Amino acid sequence: MNPVTTVTQKQLSEFLLNVAVVRPVFIWGPPGTGKSSLVEQFAAQVGLPCVSLLGSQLAPEDLIGVPQIEDGVSRFCPPATIARKEPYCLFLDELNACSHEVQKSFYSLIHERRVGEYHLPEGSVVVGAGNRAQDSAIVKPMSSALLNRMVHVHLKVSHRDWLEWAASHGIHPWVVEYVQNRPDHLWSQPPKHEETFSTPRSWHMLSDALHEYGDRITDEWLEVLAFGCLSPGHAGQFRAFIKQIRSRYRLGAIIKGETGWPHAPEDRDVLYFLAHSFRAQLAKELPAESAGVTGAQRELAHRAKALIKELAAINFEMAQLVVSEQGEGEALPGWLMVEIVRDLPRLVERSGGT
Repeated sequence: MNPVTTVTQKQLSEFLLNVAVVRPVFIWGPPGTGKSSLVEQFAAQVGLPCVSLLGSQLAPEDLIGVPQIEDGVSRFCPPATIARKEPYCLFLDELNACSHEVQKSFYSLIHERRVGEYHLPEGSVVVGAGNRAQDSAIVKPMSSALLNRMVHVHLKVSHRDWLEWAASHGIHPWVVEYVQNRPDHLWSQPPKHEETFSTPRSWHMLSDALHEYGDRITDEWLEVLAFGCLSPGHAGQFRAFIKQIRSRYRLGAIIKGETGWPHAPEDRDVLYFLAHSFRAQLAKELPAESAGVTGAQRELAHRAKALIKELAAINFEMAQLVVSEQGEGEALPGWLMVEIVRDLPRLVERSGGT
């Protein structure tokens, strides 16, 4: 299902509190974006225990139970995980990964909160979740009858929400600082082939491993961990980021003129990270229209042109990364590009700019 509108993690929490208590909800979203934890958080907020069923591992009898003979009549006895006496939140994770036979078993459970003769206790809530076909995940088409029994919502990754959550959940400082610098690296589209990719979950895994290593972490093990959790491009830049943390090269100091760009060949990966971070900071701090430029922003733009010129003298390709229209992340403001074209025409011509 393609999203028309999306919600952030915070917005999803509000949505569930208002909608899931009256109607079944299905949450769409890529892997590793926190769907399961958000449902568990919602259940805790409304004071209900959360019972999770994994659709990809279910058979029809796991829901409707097995028949037993009572007084010469067969009755289906649902499993104890479902047949509870007190209200609860039933979370059907990976619902669209189960077989069509299992999907049919969900019809009455989702629509009528009933399995055979068993009815969910009054006040119970049903929430489903699943990945999308474009996420290279195991998914099966959901029948129209099942789709029409739920309210659908699409979850997107918000670095602001995640950083707020990270601040209160002990995420490693290196991970927090990196995502603050490169919020566009918090999540990446799952690849079509077998390869690690960045998600809020994978950053959390990296944080846990970094905490476990502590000060004993070497550059070699840092590389193993980063490439074992993140998209290859993000892993390389994270490694360079930690290298520059451990060195004297910090982007803030470079912008202030307290130090210059790294020159040494062995610091090329650090220079690459700094160039990308510089572009991201300019895109974030400078307004799209020149009419709204403040004195401080004008000073930053002036400083930026000088730094791009210095960077080009060290490594022309790195300078092109900063100004390229095909660069990673948001584009630089048009008015700044006009000034760069005027002052550094050779750089922009060779980078493919206008």
